[in-house]
Amino acid sequence: MTTRTAPSATALYDIPGPATRKRHRLYGIVSTALILALVGWVVYLLFDTEQFTSAKWTPFTYKGIQELLLRGLGNTLKAFAYAAVLSLLLGAVLAVGRLSEHRVVRWIATVLVEFFRAMPVLVMIFFIFVALKVQPLPALVTGLTLYNGSVLAEVFRTGIVSVERGQSEAAYALGLRKTQVTTFVLAPQAVRAMLPTIISQLVVALKDTSLGYLITYEEFLHAGKLIASNLDYDLPFIPVVMVISPIYIGMCMLLSWFATWVAKRERRNPKMKAVEIAPAEPGTLLPGVQ
Repeated sequence: MTTRTAPSATALYDIPGPATRKRHRLYGIVSTALILALVGWVVYLLFDTEQFTSAKWTPFTYKGIQELLLRGLGNTLKAFAYAAVLSLLLGAVLAVGRLSEHRVVRWIATVLVEFFRAMPVLVMIFFIFVALKVQPLPALVTGLTLYNGSVLAEVFRTGIVSVERGQSEAAYALGLRKTQVTTFVLAPQAVRAMLPTIISQLVVALKDTSLGYLITYEEFLHAGKLIASNLDYDLPFIPVVMVISPIYIGMCMLLSWFATWVAKRERRNPKMKAVEIAPAEPGTLLPGVQ
């Protein structure tokens, strides 16, 4: 026979009483009913507007449309891969600049970070594409890199600064230089704390690759736009959205799952576990000590 564990009080709230638990159950039931009603209403509208008729879904069985979608998905992943790697590198460089002991370097890095963080990513992409006459893929990747790299720079800097001061002091006491302290002592500890924020920002970069269709880059959303505008049947937009949206959501969820997997693996890493210290035992006394 299983026993139910009683709820325990925390610093945020007291143990809920019977009336409170009953009220919370009522809230949960009402919320679930509202969500189910909303989902049912959306499904009803889709059937009522004949969004599931074979005429609107048959074109997705065409080989040409499948190849167009796969090519767009591949271009999206390619732009994201370039932007993710370059954003991480740029963020690391700018974070090092902001932590530099040289005032000029620190000022330059600060100006770059604040400027690119404040500039809308779409404006940067358009400026690079139109004013500098750069090809769509480099323009998209550059805009995403400048924006997300500047945001990640602040994430890296904050994470390194948040590490306990005693860690760096102990490393300096051992004779390590600042570069070694940052690389081997502070950064590994900071990365574990920053990992959820880093993955969240990479998810933003993945979603922002859809801005490429505005500069005629043939990514996934651009492929869906071509299908919706060229197929000869009524209201093609909804079926296209129903195909593209789950794939975007799935890719973002895959990134989140990867972050969770990495975090769990780090916790299981024996190098991260506390070292057991043997209990003190009587040893050989120093000469002259009674």
